[in-house]
Amino acid sequence: MTERAAVEAWVRDYERLWRTAGTDGLSELFTADASYLASPWAQPIVGLPAIAEFWESERTGPDESFTMASKVIAVDGSTAIVRVSVEYDASGSRWRDLWILELGDDGRCAAFEEWPFAPGQSDGHDQLGTSQ
Repeated sequence: MTERAAVEAWVRDYERLWRTAGTDGLSELFTADASYLASPWAQPIVGLPAIAEFWESERTGPDESFTMASKVIAVDGSTAIVRVSVEYDASGSRWRDLWILELGDDGRCAAFEEWPFAPGQSDGHDQLGTSQ
């Protein structure tokens, strides 16, 4: 059973490692065979080497200035849902994400799924024929 405090610590470590040069610390966060979905429609990124490559391609670097806030929404067994807000200073871009985490007994993530949304991004209603 995963505790809320453990999820909060995992999110803090995620942010800390995102702000740290290199990817050597990823094994603190993820299992060796972890899967990482950058969006619900993305192909899964599987394994630490692939996740490390993805992180390096997505980050500007450890000096990238951004503000991140998070709130654990739910914890059920080993599954946690976290709402994350990120604002990047240089570009002014803003994101609101939902993260779905599957955490093991050792606190590392075996499956990470991200649902990122940006202001102005389609909410999908136009695709469902329910636009107003």
